[in-house]
Amino acid sequence: MSVDPSQMPGPSRPGRSAAEIRRDIDIQRRQLGGSVEQLRGRVTELTDWRRQVEEHRSQLIAAAAVVGFAVGVRAMLRRRKR
Repeated sequence: MSVDPSQMPGPSRPGRSAAEIRRDIDIQRRQLGGSVEQLRGRVTELTDWRRQVEEHRSQLIAAAAVVGFAVGVRAMLRRRKR
């Protein structure tokens, strides 16, 4: 069962004119530019540590309390060994 290439949509279609190819390239370039801008915005949002701290304040406080407790217990146990 073979597929007729002329029935295939998109850039894999043979026999396109130079103008069609340029148009497709321009469309792809615009789509890629939009995708890059969206990705840049998302990366900026995810790497903004101030925003992350604000959004996860309660988890960070809980983690700091656990770490502080663990450090205190370890220091107390070391002191007892002496």
